Amino acid sequence: METLKQTLTAIVLSCISLTAFAQTDALHKAFSESYTQEYNKKYGDAINSLTKVYQENSYELNLRLGWLHYSNKNYSASKSYYEKAVALKQYSIEAKLGLVKPLAALEAWDKVLQQYEEVLKIDVQNYTANYWTGVTWYNRKKYEQAARYFERIVNLYPFDYDANHLLGWTYYFLGRSKDARVVFNMALLNRPDDASAKEGLGLLK
Repeated sequence: METLKQTLTAIVLSCISLTAFAQTDALHKAFSESYTQEYNKKYGDAINSLTKVYQENSYELNLRLGWLHYSNKNYSASKSYYEKAVALKQYSIEAKLGLVKPLAALEAWDKVLQQYEEVLKIDVQNYTANYWTGVTWYNRKKYEQAARYFERIVNLYPFDYDANHLLGWTYYFLGRSKDARVVFNMALLNRPDDASAKEGLGLLK
């Protein structure tokens, strides 16, 4: 009897392993097809390849489908899949930054800002989240708030053109002419012919 139980257990485990292998093989094939189709800009076909093996609790499938629907300009569907990915992996920065894309396309700017803030709770030094949070506040003419994020980037990446350039304009609008001159000149060391940084310096004279 004991031998029979062991044999049955072995058969069940073998079937489970074969099923898992088959599922994994199908996933690999579907992902591979989707990359080829995406490369050829056949986004609908790429989506269909993954939809055939879709599992709602799969982080990777939801993340990939979020990207493909975004590439296919179906921003509502993209948002939905990215939100599922975020829910499945709450500390995933890549999913949160992915979600920003359809939110921005849908012009849901408060939700975009919220995602960047969520990223910064996990990684306070994240370049992308700091830069675009700064840009968001800059565009809203909230220069004190914008300066904090651009300054953080400049402290981490002192020769970064984008952060120095926008920090220069932020300081300009805050009336901090001396500080603006320093960072505009740093931006020009990086891009000597940059018209915007030159314009900023010209206004400080």
